[in-house]
Amino acid sequence: MFQITLISTYDLGHQPFGLASPAAWLEAAGAEVTCVDLSLRPFQSQTVQSANLIAFYLTMHTATRLAVPLIQRVQRINREAHICAYGLYAPVNEGYLRQLGVQTILGGEFEQGLVDLMTALRDGQPVPSLPSVSLLRQQFQRPSRTHLPPLTDYAYLDTPTGKRIVGYTEATRGCKHLCRHCPIVPVYNGRFRIVQPEVVLADVRQQVAAGAQHITFGDPDFLNGPGHALPLVQALHAEFPDLTYDVTIKIEHLQKYADALPLLRDTGCAYVVSAVEAVDDDILAILAKGHSRADFAQVARQMRDVGLPITPTFVTFTPWTTVAGYLDLLTLLAELELVEAVNPIQYAIRLLIPEGSRLLALDDVRELVRPFDPAALVYPWTHPDQAVDTLYETVFKLVKASQNAGESRQTLFNRLWQTALALLPPDEQIIWAARQPVLTQTAQAVPSLSEDWY
Repeated sequence: MFQITLISTYDLGHQPFGLASPAAWLEAAGAEVTCVDLSLRPFQSQTVQSANLIAFYLTMHTATRLAVPLIQRVQRINREAHICAYGLYAPVNEGYLRQLGVQTILGGEFEQGLVDLMTALRDGQPVPSLPSVSLLRQQFQRPSRTHLPPLTDYAYLDTPTGKRIVGYTEATRGCKHLCRHCPIVPVYNGRFRIVQPEVVLADVRQQVAAGAQHITFGDPDFLNGPGHALPLVQALHAEFPDLTYDVTIKIEHLQKYADALPLLRDTGCAYVVSAVEAVDDDILAILAKGHSRADFAQVARQMRDVGLPITPTFVTFTPWTTVAGYLDLLTLLAELELVEAVNPIQYAIRLLIPEGSRLLALDDVRELVRPFDPAALVYPWTHPDQAVDTLYETVFKLVKASQNAGESRQTLFNRLWQTALALLPPDEQIIWAARQPVLTQTAQAVPSLSEDWY
């Protein structure tokens, strides 16, 4: 039987949909599939020794960097296997991956491409000339999760009432928006594709049977297609009234579909992740986020009134960040009572500019970046103000130390404030010191995943 090994190096603490979904397609086509999740299990050479096709799932920057040395190692173990890379970061890094010996690149909707590749290799046919990006409208199959570690091995949801076992699925892929810094845009270019509702429900059903008490929807934006998403969670809640879930929705959509917020709350949505990215309107314009600082503040207050927590994420360090701007971000988060809702790592996220980024269309970005670094898979940049890079390095260390020590989010917040304050000129320090927020000790904790990125 034709043997395939699918490998994921890291998927943000989730049981990888990007292994389970193609596994179902490939098994239905007659292949013997082995799924390897290296975020939980050490690499074992026997998983690839007899494989005819070895495919690496590259869903994000970190996963891709972790995969690079493994690709080279796998080729030494099994020189006869066909090597494939698939997922969001495969096509944007195609040139470098091919230099490493990767023979097939599949981005976008990759399941059918993997089946076509497998079929040709199995039947002794020439390797098909498959597009590196496919936006084919697919009829999905229920993901095959039996070859993956149990849900209890993955990140759990930490709530004020205890821990909940978390499953993960996707109802859509891609995004109809064109934010300049987003890695989805070079692949989907403003388009998105749905996973059929019956498939999503079947996938959730099997995860609930496996113990899931909460589902993370991994859609880049859950309300890209509200006519698809909202009936889906209504059906989900009708079948599993005690199941909770979380979704990602951009600020622009939280405003546009504000009438849907009570429905999300009432169908079990525990919180909404939103990629706010910045609170400086000039930076938001550069990133083409489609919302303003005032929009974010309005949405945060509205969601508090509705009783639906928002968990904002940020690109806190960009070439346009200032030390005073960092303090301004902290001030607004305190004002909006969101300190407990921000995962510590969000205070230390630095802008990555990968191959294909729409930021490279901006003259000042092209002038700022250094030549592409294939080992880091980014265009490196240094901030024009050394104080900002110093702040980033210090903040990153403080965040990691705080997480290791189990400090409260309020304690870390106060440390970050003092760190940034100390990097200002003396006259500005006096102004900002008077504005230091006083955090209440009664702020309610927001549910969050145990994975550091959240």
